[in-house]
Amino acid sequence: MRLIVPAPPGSSLDLIARLLGDKLKDRWGQSVVVENKPGAGGLLGMDVAAKAPPDGHVLALGFNGPIAFAPFMYARLPYDPARDLVPVVMTTSQPNVLAVHAALPVKTVREFVAWARERGGRMNYASLGKGSSSHLSMELLLAEAGIQGTHVPFNGSPPSAMSVAQGETDATMMVAPALLPHVRAGRVRLLAVTSRQRLDGLHDVPTMAETGYPAIEALAWNGFFTAAGTPAGVIQRLNADVNAVLQDAAVRAALAQQGLTPVGGSAEAFRAQVAADTQRWGALIRRIGLKLES
Repeated sequence: MRLIVPAPPGSSLDLIARLLGDKLKDRWGQSVVVENKPGAGGLLGMDVAAKAPPDGHVLALGFNGPIAFAPFMYARLPYDPARDLVPVVMTTSQPNVLAVHAALPVKTVREFVAWARERGGRMNYASLGKGSSSHLSMELLLAEAGIQGTHVPFNGSPPSAMSVAQGETDATMMVAPALLPHVRAGRVRLLAVTSRQRLDGLHDVPTMAETGYPAIEALAWNGFFTAAGTPAGVIQRLNADVNAVLQDAAVRAALAQQGLTPVGGSAEAFRAQVAADTQRWGALIRRIGLKLES
C-alpha cells in the first residue's frame, strides 16, 4: 500500500499519514509506504493517485486546494478531481489560525486590520502555497476587512510557519500544528481561529466571528482519495478500516495534541463535503479573479 502525501515531511498532512499508516499496516497485514510528493499546490501528489491502477492500493491524502479549489484557478490540470479521483474518507478537519510575528504591535484581529491598513499594502503574509486553504482564507480576510497585503507562498506548513516566526513575513493563516512550537517559543502570536467554536487546546484564541468577522469561516479538511474506477467494495473496506483507526484512543490523542480533529464518516458524506466546498470557494475564487499556472 502507498500513501501519497502532497506536502513535505513535517507538515500536518505528513503527520496524519504516518500516524494512520502505522496503524493501518496492522489491519491490512502488509507494509504501508508513505511517499511525500509536494509541489504545485498539491497537484503533483494528487496526480499520482489519479493515474494509479484503480485497485485501492494507492491512496493520496488530499485537501481543499488540489481538489475543491484547483478547477477554478488553473486553466489546465493534470487530472480532473471530479472525474479521476474518488473520495474514500475524511481524516481530519481543522480551522486555520490567523497568526502574526510576535514583534508586531497587535494582539487582536481588529488591531491587526488597523495596523495593516496603516501599512498601505506593505503587509505581507505567508501561505502553504498558491491556491491553498491558507492562501484563500487570508484573501477572504483581506476582502472582508478592506485591506491589502502581498502573498508569499511556501511549499508547505513548516517553512510558512518559520517565515512568520523569523519575521520574514508578518502573518499567515494556516492550521495550528506547525505554528505551536513557535508560539511556545514566544515568536508567534495567535489571534483567531476560522471555526464556529473555539478549539480544544486553544481556548484562549477567539473565533473570527467573535472578533467581528463572521463571514470568515473556513475548515481545512483532508482525506484519502483513490483512483476513479476502484470497485465500490474496495472503497467500503478502506473506509471502514480508516474509520476504525480514527477511533483508536492513541490516534485521537496524538491528533488532538497537534490541534487536529479526527472526522471519519462515510465516503458519501465526504463526497458531499467536497461538493459543498467546491461550490462555496469556487464563487470566491471567481470573485477575486485568482488565476494560477500549473
